[in-house]
Amino acid sequence: MTVGSGSPVPGAGRVDSAGGRHRVVIVGGGFGGLPATRLLGGKPVDVTLVDRRNHHLFQPLLYQTATGMLAPGQIAPALRHVVRKKKNVRVRLAEVSGFDLERKVVRANVAGRFEIEYPYDSLIVAAGVTQSYFGHDEFAFFAPGMKTLDDALELRRRIFGAFEMAETVSDPTAKEHWLTVVVVGAGPTGVELAGQIRELATRSLRGEFRTFEASAVRVILVDGGKQPLATFGDQLSARVAKTLVHLGIEVRMGCQVVGIDAAGVDVKEAGGVSRIEARTTIWAAGVQASPLAKLLADASGATVDRAGRIAVLPDLTIPGHPEVFAIGDMASLNNLPGVAEVAMQGGLHAANSILRRLKNEPTKPFKYRDLGSVATIGRFRAIVSVKGIRLHGFPGWVVWMFVHLAFLTGFGNRFTTMLRWLRTMVGRGRAEREFSVAHTGGDLSLPDQVKARVEPTLFPVLDEADAVREGPAPSTEDPR
Repeated sequence: MTVGSGSPVPGAGRVDSAGGRHRVVIVGGGFGGLPATRLLGGKPVDVTLVDRRNHHLFQPLLYQTATGMLAPGQIAPALRHVVRKKKNVRVRLAEVSGFDLERKVVRANVAGRFEIEYPYDSLIVAAGVTQSYFGHDEFAFFAPGMKTLDDALELRRRIFGAFEMAETVSDPTAKEHWLTVVVVGAGPTGVELAGQIRELATRSLRGEFRTFEASAVRVILVDGGKQPLATFGDQLSARVAKTLVHLGIEVRMGCQVVGIDAAGVDVKEAGGVSRIEARTTIWAAGVQASPLAKLLADASGATVDRAGRIAVLPDLTIPGHPEVFAIGDMASLNNLPGVAEVAMQGGLHAANSILRRLKNEPTKPFKYRDLGSVATIGRFRAIVSVKGIRLHGFPGWVVWMFVHLAFLTGFGNRFTTMLRWLRTMVGRGRAEREFSVAHTGGDLSLPDQVKARVEPTLFPVLDEADAVREGPAPSTEDPR
């Protein structure tokens, strides 16, 4: 059954272009899909942007939402709002379930209630990546990743909730365990998150609790490599390690995580397996391509690598289907790094290739321009590596700030984000500290078989003997 440009009806459906123009379907509104959508906006094509979420997510700042610095809306503007002036662009909230490359349609599920098909003349698939637990999906129940807005809100719930539980328990050992946070993975996400949690405790929460000092929180960074942020080179990595120690973060390199449960983490080192007792564990160790990469490969006969990425041709199309582009982290080409810039440039390349074909001009191979890497370690501390230039400390942080402000979507988000940074880094405020005691049902980077095990409460119920006996508040008056 074919339906027009109005609302789809329940049952199998198909949405066709009303004007007979070249139809472009873009799957994913992230760093790859959104630039392509915006470039094609206003051009003589009909664009359908399909995403299972209604927002574009600026993933590099997710950790700041998790630690109470930024609001979700500042890093996740609504897709419809971003493209509201592009009258040839339609946004569809649906989850892609398959590809029929012979019929040139994308199959999608809408609200879990009915299937619909989106026909295309050109297709751009920019589905990104998901969290990888290296074959141990059971870890996801106890150690959420940092890939979605739901993940960030769940981690905020666990981080701030752990402080509340530490205030509640009376046993010193239990209190110490609640005040211990393990971050698995010493890449940019893990390092930035560890630094923010430590500064949250030592600056923002100082003096707010009565049964412990917030500065007593232990943040332990665990990684199997030799140095944190190893991709920045030995010199900057060594500076990062020194800065982390200065912040009070325990850096344990050369450690392989072999077990995670609700009470801690088991790590394997040269001396054997040891135990870290901690009630909060965060996974920032690895990624794998979206399952859509495998679906696209199965439909086209292309191959996927160990990380699930689909092999593409030099112009980012898939073999045998020049009208289909796979871009960003889900595509494999010349060992390109899995960073936002690759996805953004890939999206622009795919959109320009479509426009060139409409003009009967030949397409060009994709050429990635490395603009460098940046990562922040803590307050006014960052490292920058750009074409042989190495910066660290405050100069690096200034570069990091302007880079992130430039890539944020919307002037309003840039302005409010800058104000929040000033409030947090010059002052001590954290404006976004609220969390839900009941789990709200986000995806938490969990596989389907693990999601069903998520408990609806904040933390396991405490034994009555473990609770603090409430009494009068300590006197603050001078005893003299």
